[in-house]
Amino acid sequence: MALQRGWVPVTYEVARALQVPLDIFLVRKLSLPGHEEFAMGAIASGGVSVLNEDVLRALRIPPQVIEAVADRERRELERREREYRDGRPAPDVRGRTVILIDDGLATGSTMRAAVIALRRQGAAKIVVAVPVSSERTCAEFRDEVDEIVCAEMPEDFQAVGQWYYDFSQTTDEEVRDLLARAQLETARQ
Repeated sequence: MALQRGWVPVTYEVARALQVPLDIFLVRKLSLPGHEEFAMGAIASGGVSVLNEDVLRALRIPPQVIEAVADRERRELERREREYRDGRPAPDVRGRTVILIDDGLATGSTMRAAVIALRRQGAAKIVVAVPVSSERTCAEFRDEVDEIVCAEMPEDFQAVGQWYYDFSQTTDEEVRDLLARAQLETARQ
């Protein structure tokens, strides 16, 4: 499962190589106002919400700011669910192994929300795979998931985007196309 739309192209290739179904698990970062790359928390499909209490306390973020950001991101999460699923239900993960792939781990809020949601849905095993992560966040996830792969953990890690030459957005159309193509390929297997 691709975590968010940006990694559907990479996850598509991983799913093809492993000959397993591809899907997307939607989460939305709750960005700190004025600092869009920095997460103060995240929400996931199924009503899961994770807040970074240390950040909220240190920066004294008022509850109404958190709620306003969460409401906006909830609407976007619902829009993407409709857009990408096209009436298809989310996959049933009960008793299954789920490999979650994302662009990297900074605070880990979005991945943590996805892991909690998938555990609630009954996933038997959760594997997290990212190309880049802070060493601290990768270590924290070792206790939260069944397996984690952090390909690179640079000492001077500040943000995920700093480790990419091209960090442009994947379009909704690209996501729909790859999910539909993967569904057809899985049906043929």
